[in-house]
Formats: sequence, C-alpha cells, structure tokens
Amino acid sequence: MIIVLKSGISEADVDAVCRRIEELGYRPHPIRGEFKTVIGAVGEERGKVDLRILEAMETVESVVPIQQPFKLASREIRPEPSEVRVNGVVIGAKPVVVMAGPCSVESESQVLEVADAVKGAGARILRGGAYKPRTSPYAFQGLKEQGLKYLAEARKRTGLPVVTEVLETESAELVAEYSDILQIGARNIQNFTLLRRVGELGKPVLLKRGMATSIQEFLLSAEYILAAGNPRVILCERGIRTFETSTRFTLDLNAVPVLKKLSHLPVVVDPSHGTGHWDLVAPMAKGAVACGADGLIIEVHPRPEEALSDGPQSLKPSKFAQLMRELRPVAEAVGRSL
Repeated sequence: MIIVLKSGISEADVDAVCRRIEELGYRPHPIRGEFKTVIGAVGEERGKVDLRILEAMETVESVVPIQQPFKLASREIRPEPSEVRVNGVVIGAKPVVVMAGPCSVESESQVLEVADAVKGAGARILRGGAYKPRTSPYAFQGLKEQGLKYLAEARKRTGLPVVTEVLETESAELVAEYSDILQIGARNIQNFTLLRRVGELGKPVLLKRGMATSIQEFLLSAEYILAAGNPRVILCERGIRTFETSTRFTLDLNAVPVLKKLSHLPVVVDPSHGTGHWDLVAPMAKGAVACGADGLIIEVHPRPEEALSDGPQSLKPSKFAQLMRELRPVAEAVGRSL
C-alpha cells in the first residue's frame, strides 16, 4: 500500500503514521518528495488489518494499493527516478557513470595500473573482483581479502569508489568494510538470504540480472534489498542465455527502457559479460547509452591475453580510452553527459 500524507505536515506527524503502520504489522518506508511525503507499507497481508483504516488519521490524504508485485521498486510508489550517491558520484542523474577495471584482482601492480588508466580515461568507479564465482571449481577463485586490500589501495591512490562482488553472507561484512558498492552477481540473483543481508548492511548494491531471470523476477530480487531497509539499489543488465551461440550471452537492451518504465531504480549495463568479445563491447556500450542506461560497467585489463579470467571480453586501456571518447557524443545526443 501507498499512504499519501497531506501537504505541510511535520516530521513528528510522519513518525506517528509510521508507528501506526508498524502497530498494524507492516514495515513503513517513507519517501519524501518536494511537495508531499508518501509511505510505502509492505509486509505479508494475510490475517492483518486493512491499511485503508489509516485514512481515518487527520494527516493521511489517501491509501492506494500498489498493483505490481514489486512494491518498493515500482514507479507506483516513486514516480520520479531514484539517484544513488556513492562518495560524490551520482548514479541516475544526467551524467552516465562508467565503472571500469579488471574482472579479477590478480596483483597490486595490476590493479593500480588499471585504476590509473581508467581514471585517466574518465571512469568514475573502479570495478574488480576479489571473490570470483566460477563455473569450474578449478578456475581462479580470486585473491579474497588480499584482493580487497589491493582495491582499497587503488581507491586511496586514485579517489575512485570501488565496486566488488560479495558471494556469501559470511563474507558480506568483510567485503563491505573495503568496498563502496556491493555487487550481487548473476548467479546469486535469487540467493534471498544474501539479498537480505546486503540490504541490512545499507551500502549501495549493484544487482546483476541472472542469465535466466525475467524482468519481474529481477525486480522482485531488488525488492528483497529494498524491503530490508536499503533504498540504494542499482540494477544491472548483463545479458541473458538464449539459443544464440555467437556471443557469450544475449545482451538484452530492451530491458533498459522496460526497467525504467516499471521501476524508479537506476539501470546500468554490462556489455563485457553481455557479449563475451572485446570487439563487441564498444558498439553495445554505445547502444546502452543511447537507449537510456544510467551507467556502464566495463572490464579493462592491461594484458588480456594473460588475464586469469574473462580475458577475451576485456578491453586494453587504450581501447577503453578510445571508447570513452566515442561515448561522449552519443551521451550528448540523448541529453546526457559523460
């Protein structure tokens, strides 16, 4: 339900409505707009009192049901787009935010070299994997905490915020200690225990769509994080599995406008995983910006032929710098900046 409050009420009035919602067995999520405040009330409705009784309160204007199954992620509760702020970087505003770095953290020198290069080219956030979920148990699994320390050193040197993946609830707090954005990878999109945990931690979350996840399922996964009290969720389209074998996955750029129609959450696109081929990253990155993406996440490695993971889809720093130059006129053509 959406509880629409009357204009001009005080914070104490908002708190009083929230307390009443809690008394009725729901969890309140206040959203303060320029002119009015609304409260999203979520929870299992079975056996509970109908929230429309709140219309009896003097400070409540109306109580409106939310039609979508994803309540807090829906445009019904927040018609205007959300912005996620990360150490001075705003995702969901006019600038398209580019996150770039190696798939896997391999050494301190590698991370520092890439961090310097991507910052120089215009990236705003450094990506890098310290914990790696791999299809094969024999593939490189990441440097774990040591990798996190290398990323923190790169952040200290460049000033770039860090996004890195968290794989399990047991290591979530450790990853949060070193990173600025917690990434939930495609394989964990429906690990609901992990989604709740990162929601409780309160740090921004980059949620990647699963390779066989519908858009509704994607948004319901985001709902787990939002319902845990964390509104700082960034959606990431990274390709889905289809019958096509020419690319690693099929990058579903349809998802960008669809997600923006259904949800207020910012959307970024991963053309590296979505294609699996470095030479396809640039055209798909441009397409993503053209269709409304709020950001990109791109793999960059100084020597892709030596990379311990995902070398074939990684750009060399020079190619990344060229892509950044080519993206600027595309962003400007659709009213954005880079």
